[in-house]
Amino acid sequence: MNQKTEKPTLSGQRLKTRKRDEKEKYDPSGFRDAILQGLNEAGHNLDAVYKFLDTAGYKLDYRRYGEVLFDILLAGGHLAPGGTIVTDFDTSKPLRTDVCVFAAGNDLDSVKGYAQLITKLIRRYKYLEKTLEDEFKKVLVFLKAFSPGERTKLANVTSILVGNGLIPSVVLTSCLQDHLVKEGIALEFLLDFLKTWLAEKDAPTLWTALRKALLESRLMDFFPTSRRTPEIFSETFDSHSLSSLLEYLKAHQSTSVKKDLQQQVAPLLRNDASTKEILLLLKEYQNKHNLPENELAVLVWKTLMAAVEWNKKEELVADQALRHLKKYSALLEAFTQSGKAQLSLLVKIQEYCYTNMNFMNVFRKIVVLLYKTDVLSEDIILKWYKEAHSSKGKMVFLEQMKKFVEWLQNAEEESEEDD
Repeated sequence: MNQKTEKPTLSGQRLKTRKRDEKEKYDPSGFRDAILQGLNEAGHNLDAVYKFLDTAGYKLDYRRYGEVLFDILLAGGHLAPGGTIVTDFDTSKPLRTDVCVFAAGNDLDSVKGYAQLITKLIRRYKYLEKTLEDEFKKVLVFLKAFSPGERTKLANVTSILVGNGLIPSVVLTSCLQDHLVKEGIALEFLLDFLKTWLAEKDAPTLWTALRKALLESRLMDFFPTSRRTPEIFSETFDSHSLSSLLEYLKAHQSTSVKKDLQQQVAPLLRNDASTKEILLLLKEYQNKHNLPENELAVLVWKTLMAAVEWNKKEELVADQALRHLKKYSALLEAFTQSGKAQLSLLVKIQEYCYTNMNFMNVFRKIVVLLYKTDVLSEDIILKWYKEAHSSKGKMVFLEQMKKFVEWLQNAEEESEEDD
């Protein structure tokens, strides 16, 4: 029986590793040294600095060492955890450079130069965009390690880069560390950020940026706990020349609160909740958010009218509206104790009936109902008729109200004669 001869095998042979499979040693110090040398040679000419960084991107691994690169451009050196510059045993090597944001001049234009440099670099090496975002999330946690002047410059460059869309506004939440808030550092940073933004852009764009980060209602969180009052909030913004922004924020926060309130009241109305239950919620919101009575009266009207699917036939919508409003008239009456609130409500009713054509001929009936249920007073109706009405549908509504107004005036005269 023939046996197969075994083929010879190689033993002890060393297999070669392909060069591309060899893992390169992580060497942030070597990368740092190369960047520092290039920046120091370029000096403070930012065009020369960009030319160096652009060229270096072909030789140095920006993907791997992007964090070190941005550490240097912001703080002048590689940052250790906590925010201090990494030191080396080799004292002959330069550990930092003054070609960075922290060493820029104290004027905004100097910082803008570095913001433009970073912007050009990101556009050239698009993959660095996420690294830049992570960098700012990191360095804002380290604020305490930096001097007040460095923090101001960091706030300036953060504001400019967020405004230009290079980093998202959510990086600001990194400031909300307990120790930074407690010591007032987070608030100082926020105020510098806001002032820089308004120097470059406007309040509406700032509101949009804050809203994207869900910060429009969290600005008070930047204040130390003992200073979180509306009075201190307003005083702080006023004293830092941010009063125009304060008014804008208040207006939009009020709008947000009203929208939230409407969303909570609407389901209660649809489910036939009691007037007492709805009133309790409205009062709670009024006290919590300091909502003016006249604004709340208008809000209740809008919510009441939006909660119903109105009949499309004009002859039927009147009875439907009067039944609905009579049922909830106590809600309107609760927030029309002042003449200002009553007048605001009456003008809003006029504008509503003008905008919704099916209600054009229902206006007088609504006003009479609200007069009988003590929501609108005689004096306010007469004032509206004589001088305080809206221009929308003016002639139609004044004509509708003519006989009722004459009746009110006659009743008033008879009352005076009886007295």
